[in-house]
Amino acid sequence: MTSQVIQDGYGRPMRSLRLSVTDRCNLRCQYCMPEEQYLWLPKSSILSFEEIARFAGIARGLGVEKVRITGGEPTLRHDLPVLVRMMSEQLAGVDLALTTNAVLLARYAQDLMDAGLDRITFSLDTLQEHRFRQFARRSKLADVKNGFDAARRVGFKGSKMNAVMVRGFNDDELVDLLEFATSQGVELRYIEYMDVGGATEWSMDKVVSRHDILEKLSARYGVIDPVGGDHPSAPAERFRLTDGRTFGIVASTTAPFCKTCDRGRLTADGQFYLCLYADQGLDVREPLRNGASDEEIASLLAARWRGRMDRGAEERTAMHSRGALYQLEGLRADPHREMHTRGG
Repeated sequence: MTSQVIQDGYGRPMRSLRLSVTDRCNLRCQYCMPEEQYLWLPKSSILSFEEIARFAGIARGLGVEKVRITGGEPTLRHDLPVLVRMMSEQLAGVDLALTTNAVLLARYAQDLMDAGLDRITFSLDTLQEHRFRQFARRSKLADVKNGFDAARRVGFKGSKMNAVMVRGFNDDELVDLLEFATSQGVELRYIEYMDVGGATEWSMDKVVSRHDILEKLSARYGVIDPVGGDHPSAPAERFRLTDGRTFGIVASTTAPFCKTCDRGRLTADGQFYLCLYADQGLDVREPLRNGASDEEIASLLAARWRGRMDRGAEERTAMHSRGALYQLEGLRADPHREMHTRGG
């Protein structure tokens, strides 16, 4: 299959791919999973490693340069290093990353490194045990920190740490989170609280904006300068402190980056989505399992991407009255609306 670069209706290429390998998670973070019990995707519907790797190879032929393995929590997928090795061998030259809450990472860090994983994006929103337990409904903070230690020990470089900032929950930890990321050798990215998926309690007054973050950090560190030179489709704006340390802010809520978004998302059961806010996906599991050729599947993907006009975050920002995207009834109506299924 020949390589091509496809563009959507706004001229955005498909350069980045999020691959969810499971909808299961070992935490219950309230902005992602508002309930305690869920009806999980049927195991028979979950794509095999061969199907996932095949899809990734087809997407690469359409211009994908970055692949991120997500969940749920991807380390819950049995034998995950096997998939990483398959993709690292088949997708030579593609940036291959993993997003994880790090609860199980200490067990798998060396195997993932040996399998060819390039880097890790950690998710950690608080350093306080009681808050972690309250928000994630699990007492796993010590395991998370062990995961950070293991990643550093085996030699992962260029890793990042995502922290979703929620007013009244962790906005007093802006400095602490930055200092912790520095101690772990990872770059912190503050993320504005988004009204997607399971964020059923979202409201605008809970958003810690880019402006608020910079104002509070400036009060502690002094002058903060923007860092130029990043790829224009990168979701985070990067900044530098006077001591040379850098961090990023993903201002998805107050300053969306839809016009440069180059990301597609595949759920664990083979639904391809063009946007976190998209209501419908493209079923690729059936063609993968029913004998379609790579060229036929590539044509399906290309046609869907070329018809892409999604600018979900910008449309939400323009709303006069804005609340959570879904309430519980809406989430129960379709499990693919959940963030732990869609793989943020």
